[in-house]
Amino acid sequence: MVEEKMMRVFEHMHANPELSNEEVETTEYIYNFLKDEGFDPVKFRNITGLYCDVGNFDAGNTVIGVRADIDALYQEVDGVKRANHSCGHDAHTAMVVGTMLRIKDHEKLRTTGVRFIFQPAEELGTGALSVVDEGVIESLDYFIGVHLRPEEEADNGFASPSIEHGSAASIEFKIVGDDAHGARPHLNHNAIEVGTDIVNMLSKIHINPIIPSSVKMTKFLSGGKSLNIIPGIAECGIDLRAQTNTQMEKLKERVFEILEHIGKLYDVKIEVVNDSGIVASESHQDAIDLIRQSIVDVLGEEKCIDPIITSGGDDFHYYTVKFPELKGAMLGLGCSLKPGLHHPYMTFDHSALINGTDILYHAILNVE
Repeated sequence: MVEEKMMRVFEHMHANPELSNEEVETTEYIYNFLKDEGFDPVKFRNITGLYCDVGNFDAGNTVIGVRADIDALYQEVDGVKRANHSCGHDAHTAMVVGTMLRIKDHEKLRTTGVRFIFQPAEELGTGALSVVDEGVIESLDYFIGVHLRPEEEADNGFASPSIEHGSAASIEFKIVGDDAHGARPHLNHNAIEVGTDIVNMLSKIHINPIIPSSVKMTKFLSGGKSLNIIPGIAECGIDLRAQTNTQMEKLKERVFEILEHIGKLYDVKIEVVNDSGIVASESHQDAIDLIRQSIVDVLGEEKCIDPIITSGGDDFHYYTVKFPELKGAMLGLGCSLKPGLHHPYMTFDHSALINGTDILYHAILNVE
């Protein structure tokens, strides 16, 4: 019965994806589903999403949080741009709901509080911070997330006790100057040439090579239909990746030094219009050990693999960065996922959701 219900949740979400911060119907669906199952969910005050408490939250009792992300990506599928669950958030929600149904009447809840959080806007990297602002994290002792893993990271039937994501950042900026006639290149600075020098200098950034990192220009818009105009304006974007938060700080410092230097060299204004990103994982060993034991309980020792180190990102790690005392980690679930996360036609073995649900359930049982 639990499996049928969680698969019903998965199928509904998969068929009705909603973009980040637009998960209105998704929130309503989960809320009503949980109400019908006898839970008492609470919608967030200022954002989409919701949470639901079960168990005993009396002082002295351990409180464990379990998170599902509920938003979808925006991408082209079959020639149509639309919301699409190609990152597995529909699966994450189904597993967390399944865990709720399994733990609902367990005696463990007499001495343990569990807060299930359905978080919006993970794909924007802002949802976790919004949930923090809702004031529902401070009371947690443990916090567990879950994410499907591509087959090159975890085989079907295997699981990892933590996903060690890297930090990711985006810097958008404008090169601001004046256009000039193609016959008079001395009257302006060609924004394309300015941007080319920025690209070349980005490739000269050298920081500790032992810690993986990368920086590259991923957006450059300049010029127009008239080829006899030398453009003075360009809209640019840079993608940055680093395995640690300290490495990211160094990387961003070098990028801003380059932008400042090029601006002075060409005597043009370089205006930063957006500086955003997500932090690298700072998992807690106690949480990793808790998930590891739960994987062993469900799948066996031989199916528990080492922590997964990946250059991808997830805003779940804001929780442990904002609350260093919080014992947080993410379960990585092998499920024959291919060809990869964020691929518009991503597929995985749906039966693996039972493994994920069982592991989350055992994590609650194993917490002291």
